[in-house]
Amino acid sequence: MAGTTVADDGLVEQAFGAAAIRLGTAPGTPQFAAMLDHVRATMGESKISVFRHLAGGDEERARQANAAFEDAYGRLVADGHCAPVPGAREAIEQLRAAGRTVALTTGFARATQDAILAALGWRDLVAATLCPADTGPLGRGRPHPDLVLAALLRTGAADDVRRVAVAGDTAYDMRSGVRAGAGVVAGVLTGAHGTEALREAGATHVLDSVARLPELLSSLERPDA
Repeated sequence: MAGTTVADDGLVEQAFGAAAIRLGTAPGTPQFAAMLDHVRATMGESKISVFRHLAGGDEERARQANAAFEDAYGRLVADGHCAPVPGAREAIEQLRAAGRTVALTTGFARATQDAILAALGWRDLVAATLCPADTGPLGRGRPHPDLVLAALLRTGAADDVRRVAVAGDTAYDMRSGVRAGAGVVAGVLTGAHGTEALREAGATHVLDSVARLPELLSSLERPDA
């Protein structure tokens, strides 16, 4: 969602400051800068997985840091720092009008995802919204294929995973789509990673924005595509 359908505008990095303090690291220090570099490099990954890495495997510290991050991000959303990527809602509506089923997935916790959906008025916009906890006992987020496959299983929208299209702004989104076997894995340039990183991670297409997704899928269904 963030960076793909929702404009991030640095909210992840802002919220990370609160999490770093829980990890015993003060903003402005070399250690904080190194941690922030890791957060940037792993955009798209399940946030609890990121904090497990930063906490050196200390599960309790990781969970405290993740809770601080989610709380800080939720407050930023509640304060009005949340907006859709231009054309994102219209793209979803176009996809639905064409008979396609749309699911939104995220590496955030369910409470944060719900806060974003409420802020944007998107609660009833799509067929399914999923976070890592919705994928089963392991709760694996990206780059694992679980979110994509869970969306397919929950909606029953296709009888072949090759009929699934995945769109995202990070290399982790691309790897998740590739590992799931999606027929289209489209990177978008409104978020964390650029064309080279998206292509290297397996993107079949790179778009300026998710607003271009309906056009891409329609073109791929034409006989001369």
